[in-house]
Amino acid sequence: MATVAQKTKKKVSERGGAIKNFIKHHFRHFNAAVIVDAAEAWVQYLEDGNKMFFTMAGAMSTGELGLSLAEMIRQNKIHGICTTGANLEEDIFNLVAHDFYKRVPQYRNLTPKEELELRDKGLNRVTDTCIPEEEAMRRIEREVLKFWQKADQEKKRCFPYEYMYQLLRSGAIEKWYQIDLKDSWVAAACEKNLPIFTPGWEDSTLGNIFVANVRRKEVSEFHVVKSGVEQMDFLIDWYKQNTKTGSLGFFQIGGGIAGDFPICVVPLIQQDLKENCKLWGYFCQISDSTTSYGSYSGAVPNEKITWGKLDINTPRFIIESDATIVAPLVFAYVLGQ
Repeated sequence: MATVAQKTKKKVSERGGAIKNFIKHHFRHFNAAVIVDAAEAWVQYLEDGNKMFFTMAGAMSTGELGLSLAEMIRQNKIHGICTTGANLEEDIFNLVAHDFYKRVPQYRNLTPKEELELRDKGLNRVTDTCIPEEEAMRRIEREVLKFWQKADQEKKRCFPYEYMYQLLRSGAIEKWYQIDLKDSWVAAACEKNLPIFTPGWEDSTLGNIFVANVRRKEVSEFHVVKSGVEQMDFLIDWYKQNTKTGSLGFFQIGGGIAGDFPICVVPLIQQDLKENCKLWGYFCQISDSTTSYGSYSGAVPNEKITWGKLDINTPRFIIESDATIVAPLVFAYVLGQ
C-alpha cells in the first residue's frame, strides 16, 4: 500500500508535469516537434554539466515574458543574458507601472488620429500595449539619474545593467512595485548576479535619456556608462571562464543585435585573438524571419558553421513561430512543469 508521502509525491509529479506531458503528447510533427527536440536537448545539455546563454530581441519584456523567464533564471537554467536595452528597461517599467499600462486589443484598426491621441495621453504603443510615459519612463529616469550622477562624482563606470541592479538593490523603487517581484526577470537576474549584455543600449529609452542628461550637464561624461566594445571585451573573459569545465549553449529569441553581438565572441577569440576556445555547444532560435532577402535574423544555423561559431556536431534548432507563444512553452518544458 502506498504511503501518504508517496501519494503526495505522485500527485505533485503529475501536477508539475502537466504542461510538459501535454507538449510531448501533442507536439509530434513539423514545427511543433522542434519545440520538443530543442527543449529535450536543453535539459540534456544542462544535465551534462554545461551552461546556457540566453539572448532576447523584440519587446518581450512588455509582452511580460518575465512571468516564465524569471523562474528559468532562478532555477539555474540560464547563466548569462544578452538583450536589447529596451527589454532591460521595459521589465523595470512594467515592475513599477503595470497598472497604468493600457492594452489596445484592436490595435490593427487604429487610425493615425487615434495613434496621436494615445501619444498626447503619454501612452507609447508597443503592438497591443501602451507604456505610460510618466509612471514608467520618467519615474525610472528620475531614480536612475541619481546613480549615474553618483558614479560621475565618484569617477566610476558601470555597464547599463549594473545601474539597474543598483536601482533594485537600493530599494529606491520598491514603493512603486505593481507586480510580484518574482515575475521580473531582471530582478531574478539581479538575485543571481548574472551579466546582462546590452549592445546598442543607446537606442533604448534610457539610453536616449542618458544622452540628454549628459548634454544638459546633469552628468558630466558619457564614460559613466561603459560602451558596447567594452561589453564585448568583458564577454571574452566571461565566455572563457564559463567554458573551462563545460560548454555554453545559445538560446536566441528573435534576431538583430541581441543575438549577433554575443555569438561573435567565439570567432573573435579564435580568429582575431588567435586563442583556443570552445565553440558554442548548443544552438536554438525562435524566429519568424526567413532567409529571404538576405535576412541574417532568419539565417539557418548551418550558416554559422562557416563563421566558426558552431561545430558540425552542435545540436541546432530553429523554431519558426511567435516567441510570445513558444518561449513560455519551451521554458515550462525545461522546468518540468
